[in-house]
Amino acid sequence: MLPAARSPTTAREVLWLALPAMAGAVLHNAFRPLDQLFVGYLGRDAQAAIGSVTFVMIFLYGGLLCVASGAGPLVARATGARDEDGRRGVIGQALFAAACLALLMGVAGAFAVGPIVDLLGLTGATAVEARAYLRVILTTGAALALAPTVDACFNAMGETRAPFVLQLANVGGHAILAPLFIFALGLGTSGAALSATVAQTAAASLGVYGLATRVGLRWAHLRPDPKVIAHILRVGAPIGMTTMIYALVYWGLLATSISPLGPSVNAGLGIGFNALEAFAYPAYLGLAIAASSLVGRRLGAGDPADAWRVVRMLTGPSIAFGVVAGVLFLTVGPRVVRLFAADDAVLAEATLYAMILAWSQPFVALETLSEGVLSGAGDTKKVLFATIPFNLLRIPLAWALAFPLGMGAAGVWWAINGTTVLKALTKAALVLHGGWARRELRVGD
Repeated sequence: MLPAARSPTTAREVLWLALPAMAGAVLHNAFRPLDQLFVGYLGRDAQAAIGSVTFVMIFLYGGLLCVASGAGPLVARATGARDEDGRRGVIGQALFAAACLALLMGVAGAFAVGPIVDLLGLTGATAVEARAYLRVILTTGAALALAPTVDACFNAMGETRAPFVLQLANVGGHAILAPLFIFALGLGTSGAALSATVAQTAAASLGVYGLATRVGLRWAHLRPDPKVIAHILRVGAPIGMTTMIYALVYWGLLATSISPLGPSVNAGLGIGFNALEAFAYPAYLGLAIAASSLVGRRLGAGDPADAWRVVRMLTGPSIAFGVVAGVLFLTVGPRVVRLFAADDAVLAEATLYAMILAWSQPFVALETLSEGVLSGAGDTKKVLFATIPFNLLRIPLAWALAFPLGMGAAGVWWAINGTTVLKALTKAALVLHGGWARRELRVGD
């Protein structure tokens, strides 16, 4: 029998969920600064390639979230309602759907590498390095498709320590294998990709086994049920599409504004995004994961009042984390990027990125928490519709500020800041409106 939902939610319970989630998110994102650090020794072109393909990886991750973000709220509702059979059914179908995505990613990836790099506007040696990295990721990274769903299911059940342990094993393996593959075996950027997929395959295998054992999953639960899969995708697709469009917008920014400014700006973006935001964002995300899990389970237990209590408890700390991150970007950021910068021009661009993006961090934190609340309730279409127009606005706004108005890279970064503020305020208003707390979401509908 599933445990009964505890009410009211306490600060201790929130911390018990949020702290492992934060640590797990930091480790999940640690792949990016690790690759940026190791590949930095290969030169500016390799570093620019890794920074640019980051958004290809985010696009792919968005596709995987179509399953993971649908499974999460459904598993949370079933857990809150103490519906063991329904929970097993959702988890089994989510794993089946994720495995199908893995197969699709591998097949499509073998043919899509060249066009993808061309769409990013990369040329010369930077393009060569980007193709080498992506080709390995797409053809050997099947386990990458399973990991988000495994993590989402554990988090939804309130067991955030399991994803943390899996990520610890994952990143530890990558940290050991990456120098071996990149330098000792002479594989360069391909070695960084191969190390990531080998480590992830081991961690994802452990995760699937642990999840199946935890909920009592049997082979029968993996037999495809189109009705349940369709329900998972209806809930999860808006979040997946939100992430994919976010990545596509960065492709547009790279092609129209960033790449035309030169490889140093590409590399500066990669370092700022991968070395600074990769550690700030997980703090916001950890609180959002806790909110999502608790909101979903409390609504499943028929207790919307306590779901609101969770929102009130987490809003202040989330914004506070954003303020602290912004201050750290301004004060410590220049020292951090110096560890990753390959030359003076790259250092200057990465420092500029840190100085400007610092000002939007409280709003990034607010936006992330708001998405967690809406997603946990299964009210995912609102996240999509509150994101698309502002993200699309970034492309013409960044180009106008960078070139006609002569602001260069600073114009691109300020365009990102301005649209982030608009997104955050819109999503926070949707949370305050409260429609999410009245949303019905039944497993198997």
